[in-house]
Amino acid sequence: MAEQKNHSDEPLAQQDTTPKVTGIGGIFFFSENPDKTKEWYSKNLGLEVNQWGSSFEFRNANRPDEINYLQWSPFKQGSEYFSPSKKEFMINYRVQNIEGLVNKLKNNGVTILDSIETFDYGKFVHIMDTEGNKIELWEPVDSILTKMGGKTTK
Repeated sequence: MAEQKNHSDEPLAQQDTTPKVTGIGGIFFFSENPDKTKEWYSKNLGLEVNQWGSSFEFRNANRPDEINYLQWSPFKQGSEYFSPSKKEFMINYRVQNIEGLVNKLKNNGVTILDSIETFDYGKFVHIMDTEGNKIELWEPVDSILTKMGGKTTK
């Protein structure tokens, strides 16, 4: 019988499945003019920009051959994507075992804003912290983003 593997080709029996945050997945903030902001960051700081902002490429500390991503994105001032938060930013955290984490958060009385949504490149859910910050949790499938290609900031 073949050993079952996950998207990183690591045997499932060896993968840590503790429901937790593993890193930052994205930094999102309001901008008066997102296109102009992306242009400024590209021209002055060398960011490789795309329609969403810039995808930063880095290596997984536990699996150095694996490419991981962090998304930097300016959103149009007033975008409803951050609602119900009234803040000027939102942080996306990379997580493992998103289902287990959502169960843990529910048991801890954390406000869960929506159901887990699944896309080719990962699963997402939104929560609120005690300061009124909307938080996006992302269980990524980085290999899909790598296959999609595109320029990255590294």
